[in-house]
Order: sequence, then structure tokens, then C-alpha cells
Amino acid sequence: MSFTGPAEDRLAIRELLETYADAVTRLDADAWIATWAEDAEWSLPDYPELGTTHGRPAIRAMWVEAMKGYPGIMFEAWPGSIEVTGDTAVVRSYTAEVYDQNGQTHRDRGQYDDTLVKIDGRWLFRSRSFRNIHRQIQPKGA
Repeated sequence: MSFTGPAEDRLAIRELLETYADAVTRLDADAWIATWAEDAEWSLPDYPELGTTHGRPAIRAMWVEAMKGYPGIMFEAWPGSIEVTGDTAVVRSYTAEVYDQNGQTHRDRGQYDDTLVKIDGRWLFRSRSFRNIHRQIQPKGA
């Protein structure tokens, strides 16, 4: 994969990733779910207890509940590739998260494989599949 398609679409997709990351860091469920298409699918194969969730209402509810375990999270995301074809795109992105849990500081890195759709001139996630790449856990403050 690479970066292909109109520059304005690739910029809008980068901004979608940044909006998503900002909403996670601010724990803003409304801003976060606004990045998803109505018929979206979110797959978390490294978290079998969560599995795959379908549709915006269910995705939002699952995220709100899950985020209770990530107080003070700092979330970043950036694209590894963006391939735009008309009103669809295939994107690979990477994430970095830092949060405290149970007296320990977690530093997680991951990868999303996404499909996006452009609806009414706006890019949205149609499907996201997340895999862990690396996790570092240390005593809080270390």
C-alpha cells in the first residue's frame, strides 16, 4: 500500500484519524462516534471478550463502557498508507496510547486496518480492525 488518490481526500482522511485520536484523548463519545458510518463494524481480534461490534449505536455503547478502564489516556494515530478510489478508501494506521491502570503505566502500540466511505462529502470509518503490536507496562511514574 501507499498514498494514492486525490490529495484533498487524503488530507481529509488524515484529519479523520486526528479527530478520532483527539476524541479518544478527551473521552468525547459524541465526537468519537461521529467518525463512524452508520453501518460500521469494529473488530478487536486481540480482545476476544469484545470481538466484533456492528452499527454505530452498539459501537458507541461498547466504547463508552470500555473507556471507563482508561482514565487519563493519551491517544495518537497516524497513517501508514491511504489508498483512495472514488468514494472508498483503504487505510492502514498506527496508534500509540499511554494510560495508567491499577498502579501501572501502560504504553501500547497498535495497528488499524480500515475501510472508509465518503458520504455526503465526508469521510467515515466503515470498518476498523485493530491489532496490538507492542505493550510496555511499568510501575506508575517510571
